[in-house]
Amino acid sequence: MTRTESPADLDITTLGRWLDTQDTPGAGEEPVAEVLKGGSQNMLYRVSRGGQGMVLRMPGPRADERRLSELLREIRLERALKGTDVPHAELIAADESGEVLGKPFYLMKEVDGWSPMEGGWETPFDTDLGARRDLAFQLIEGAARLGRLDWKAQGLAGFGKPDNFHERQVDRWLAFLAAFQVRELPGLDVAAEWLRNNRPAHFTPGIMHGDYQFANVMYAHGAPGRLAAIVDWEMTTIGDPLLDVAWALLGYDGEQPKEGGFYLPMEGMPTRSELLAHYEKISGLSTENIHYYLVLANWKLGIVLEKTYAAAVNGGKADPQVVEAFGTMVPGLIATAAELAQSGEA
Repeated sequence: MTRTESPADLDITTLGRWLDTQDTPGAGEEPVAEVLKGGSQNMLYRVSRGGQGMVLRMPGPRADERRLSELLREIRLERALKGTDVPHAELIAADESGEVLGKPFYLMKEVDGWSPMEGGWETPFDTDLGARRDLAFQLIEGAARLGRLDWKAQGLAGFGKPDNFHERQVDRWLAFLAAFQVRELPGLDVAAEWLRNNRPAHFTPGIMHGDYQFANVMYAHGAPGRLAAIVDWEMTTIGDPLLDVAWALLGYDGEQPKEGGFYLPMEGMPTRSELLAHYEKISGLSTENIHYYLVLANWKLGIVLEKTYAAAVNGGKADPQVVEAFGTMVPGLIATAAELAQSGEA
C-alpha cells in the first residue's frame, strides 16, 4: 500500500470519540491517521491509537449506492470471519449506519506481512525454491479453511444464492460479456456449451472468495511461508468453493507450473496433484471433478478481464500496456478453456 499525506477529509476528532465507545486501545487519545490508498470507490487509512495500528476502509467521495451496499456486505463478512481459523485482517469495529463519518466504514487490524504483487517474491522466497513451495501450500490451505467454514452458523444465510449456482454460470457471464464485448473470442462458445453439458451433479456450498490467487493474499515475513491474510473480498459470495481452488491453479499447465510463470515466477512450486491432495486433507471436500472447475475458471477469468480490455480500447486515452497485455491474455484464457473442454483432460 502507498502511504501519502495526512487525510484532510477524515474527521479525526469524531472518529476518536467513536473509538472510545468501541472498547479500543488508547481511550481518550486522538487517533493519528494517514492515507494508504485513495480512489473514487474506496479509501484506506492507517489509523493508530494506543500503540495499535488499524486500517479504516470507507467508500470514496464518488462511490455510488452499489458501492455502499458492497461495503455493508464486506462488514457482514468480516463479522462472520472474526474468531475463525481463516487468515484475514480481523474486524475491530464498524459503523454500518454512516452516522459517524457520513458513510459506513470499518476498522480492521493492520496485517504485518507482504504481498507478492508488491515487488514479487520476498526474500528468501525469491531464490530459495524449497521455501517457495510453502507459499503455494499455504495459498491452497487458505482456500480450504474458507471453503470448509460453516457459513450458516457464522450468520451468512442469504449472503449468496448457492441453489442452481452452476446452472446460472454460463448465461450470467455471457450476458455480462455482451454488455461490452468489442471482439470475437475464439473458443468462447465451445467452452460455454461444454460447461452447460458437464455441470457437477452436486456440490457442497461454501464461502467462495471469487478471485482467489496470489494477488489477493498476504504472507508473514520470513520462512517458512505462512499465510497472514486473505484480502480483497469484493467478489465473495456463497457458491462453490472448488472454483477458488481452480482459480488458484491457473498458473499451471496440467501437473506442472507454467513455464515462465503466470504473473509471478512459478519455478519450484509443488505439482497440482500435491496441492489438490492438501486441499482435500484440510477441507474434507473432494477435488475429483477439478477438470470442470479449471474450464470454468479459465473461461470466467477471460470474460472478467475482457471488460478491462474493452474499457481500454474504447476509452479516450487507451492504456497501451493494458491493451497489449490483455489483448493476448484474454484470448489465451478462453482458448485454454476450449482446449480443456475438448480434450477431456485438465
